[in-house]
Amino acid sequence: MKLYRDLAGWFHLLTAPEDYAEEAAAYVALIRRHARHPVETLLELGAGGGNNASHYKAHFRATLTDISPEMLEIGRRLNPECEHRLGDMRSLRLGQEFDAVLVHDAVMYMTTEADLRAAMETAFTHLAPGGVALFVPDVVRESFLPATSHGGHDGERRSLRYLEWTRDLDPDDTTYEVDFALLLSEEGQQTRFEHDRHVFGLFAEADWMGWLEAAGFEASLHRERLSDGTTLEVFVAVRPA
Repeated sequence: MKLYRDLAGWFHLLTAPEDYAEEAAAYVALIRRHARHPVETLLELGAGGGNNASHYKAHFRATLTDISPEMLEIGRRLNPECEHRLGDMRSLRLGQEFDAVLVHDAVMYMTTEADLRAAMETAFTHLAPGGVALFVPDVVRESFLPATSHGGHDGERRSLRYLEWTRDLDPDDTTYEVDFALLLSEEGQQTRFEHDRHVFGLFAEADWMGWLEAAGFEASLHRERLSDGTTLEVFVAVRPA
């Protein structure tokens, strides 16, 4: 996926850190509400460019992990005070426990039951007893809708605009497809076009809940409404004390 390799340097013009303040605040509130002891440390699996971390780092001492070295470098520039570790959320083992774990939309790249359950096991393994993990998929099967959206941002001497096309080409499998059409403009250069295709996992609420409980969590589903009308579907998973 070009967005996380060759085009990683453009990532914050696709999705800007400042747009995540309200969302990150919702996660901080959920963590504090459901954790069974004070929360000081947080592990994020699949932290990407560090957009959420740029806000929640004011509340927790954060360790940010990602499978992409290029994205880790982008996140490190934004959040130099956080620890950054390279690793796959399906197999990462840091040998540490944290008070909270956040798995944001990177969980969408878990496209099979085995992948998703492995990520849940990683979260459980790194979570201290009484701690809380948040899993935040973009959608579950019940809420999936085909869609087309667009956006982008202007930076210093360069700009990005995108069209995002979301479809489920095979309703009988556990994935759906998102195509990005990207226009990249740099001062003094001709605007260029890039296409990037992503395949995401799609699972039912009951599957999520059953697999979280099988991993050892006490799980519940919460819906958080943001001021722009977006609804976050957050699986809150507590490791029993």
